[in-house]
Amino acid sequence: MKPVLDPLDVEFSAIRAQGPGGQNVNKVSCAVHARFDIKASSLPEAVKTRLLALHDSRLSQDGVLVLKAQQSRSLEQNKEDALRRLQALVDAAAQVPLVRRPTRPTRGSQLRRLDGKTRSSQVKALRRKITD
Repeated sequence: MKPVLDPLDVEFSAIRAQGPGGQNVNKVSCAVHARFDIKASSLPEAVKTRLLALHDSRLSQDGVLVLKAQQSRSLEQNKEDALRRLQALVDAAAQVPLVRRPTRPTRGSQLRRLDGKTRSSQVKALRRKITD
């Protein structure tokens, strides 16, 4: 079961968006910074540790994940976009990675590999000059 992100754990702050938009961009604060404190959240401990282990530039030293959403000209749509992206990160961290168990090559595959090596060495040996 995937853990559901509690919107109360996310702190939103409205900022001015970057990029084109004319005078409106300079007046209206419609972009959003979503701050999510991973350590203080209500997520399971395993998900928290996997989120904190992410090598992401949006993650601060004290475990706060900061997402910036500025796709839309609406503050509410940007909040929804930030929550959706944050939920996607949580969903990815909720999946337990498979543990790789090292296996040994079979005897048949070892013999086939060695057989191919001898064949190629014989071909290369026939290319050499014949010395008496």
